Amino acid sequence: MSRPLRVLEVNKAYYPHIGGIETLVKQYSEELQSVCGAEVRTLVCRDDRGKTVRQKINGVKVTKAGSFGTYFKCPISLSFIRFFRKMSKKADVVHMHLPFPLSDAAALLSGYKGRIIISWHSDVVKQKKLMLVYKPFMRWLLKRADAIIVATEGHINGSEYLPEFREKCVVVPYGISPEEYLSVERRPLLTEKCIDKNSVKIFFTGRLVYYKGVDVLLEAFSKVSDCELFIAGEGDLDAQLKETAQDMGIADKVHFLGFLPEKELRQAYADCDIFVLPSVARSEAFGIVQLEAMVYGKPVINTDLPSGVPYVSLDEKTGITVLPSDADALAKAIERLAADSELRERFGKAAAERVNSGFSEKNVINKLYKVLSERRADK
Repeated sequence: MSRPLRVLEVNKAYYPHIGGIETLVKQYSEELQSVCGAEVRTLVCRDDRGKTVRQKINGVKVTKAGSFGTYFKCPISLSFIRFFRKMSKKADVVHMHLPFPLSDAAALLSGYKGRIIISWHSDVVKQKKLMLVYKPFMRWLLKRADAIIVATEGHINGSEYLPEFREKCVVVPYGISPEEYLSVERRPLLTEKCIDKNSVKIFFTGRLVYYKGVDVLLEAFSKVSDCELFIAGEGDLDAQLKETAQDMGIADKVHFLGFLPEKELRQAYADCDIFVLPSVARSEAFGIVQLEAMVYGKPVINTDLPSGVPYVSLDEKTGITVLPSDADALAKAIERLAADSELRERFGKAAAERVNSGFSEKNVINKLYKVLSERRADK
């Protein structure tokens, strides 16, 4: 019997750090072991300054390399490069999650000659100065990689860099486990907070940062009636958005929920009537939150970004897609769904079916394992 596939997962951070990619890397690390029988080691950096920490988290051996701090949202760590060199020597395949400039540099400096698979989550959109330094390393790694995993065709078409490497790209969508979501204890979490219990409940969750477009959502919401808006999440724009709601005279119908623990977040999805992802920049590359709402049979309003976002919830099939930053179009979409419960039910049913057929976690993990294990030669 051949030995298990030895996988080195490489990312910027890991659980309990909160973030879509960190959640995904945790899922991959755990399920490549439990579902596929791989032997996984995971290398990341500490969130804060400090020395290296080694942990075993849900059966996964995680090395959090010591860090001098974070600059341009990227940790600075010499020990990360050293650990990459050491750990990659024992791996059959190194699976790297980009963008993460430190990992590109580590791969170049390590001398590692084995198989490298990249999961490309998004282009670097905002940090133009960083790209002046990062771009040569990034292009080297894209050329070096054996395969580039993307979650949708939109990740390729909307990227400045991937079309050149299209022949290397393999679509492996992100996934969730429907059973875990549907088993949550139901509670009318949003309804309990409603001013009018008969109002249509609009829900958004995510970090309160520029590219999420929550300012556009507030402007759109000010144009609709018979609805209440629920915003879950924290971020740099928290105070500003609350002030905007006050200035617009809609603060009584906009509920800022702050951070919601996993159980309460899932209860919120289950209790809402419409989920909205109003993102305005392709930094929003996929939007796993769409799947999390869709699994509960909720219609989604998203934006037509040059990324994977409109490939997840489909326009006029599982919801409505509008142009980014268009508050009027977003308001009309909300009004249309709010006024038509049968349309919400039809889109919602199709949304749940789409998650189960195309985004089931177990199917996704098996696809990922196939890409990682191709052309492997036991040593």
